Amino acid sequence: MNTMTTQPVTLTQRQKDRFITGWSLAGILLLLPIVVLSWTVVLSGERGSRCLEYGEQCSTVPGWALYLAFFVAVGAGLTALVWPRGTATYARATTVFLQWGAQLVLGAMILDGA
Repeated sequence: MNTMTTQPVTLTQRQKDRFITGWSLAGILLLLPIVVLSWTVVLSGERGSRCLEYGEQCSTVPGWALYLAFFVAVGAGLTALVWPRGTATYARATTVFLQWGAQLVLGAMILDGA
């Protein structure tokens, strides 16, 4: 018995909206754990503990860049959540991509520069 179909699977508008909302909500819920775990990794290393104890070898990443990435991620996530469903689906999806991009960049900046 062949269970493979040759027809492509297409999602309905409602399924697309649920998918976008799910990714946006997941990003909002994972933002703080990403930040906390990144700082935990950084501060548990030699460079991070030296920065805490002696104020030496601290981050070269400016603080405003970290705050900017954090607030862009929060803003884009909330925008995608409150955006009316069924309208401008591609714009909502782009907002979710922006959200995830900002929070991954934030985690990378914390891990790399701190």
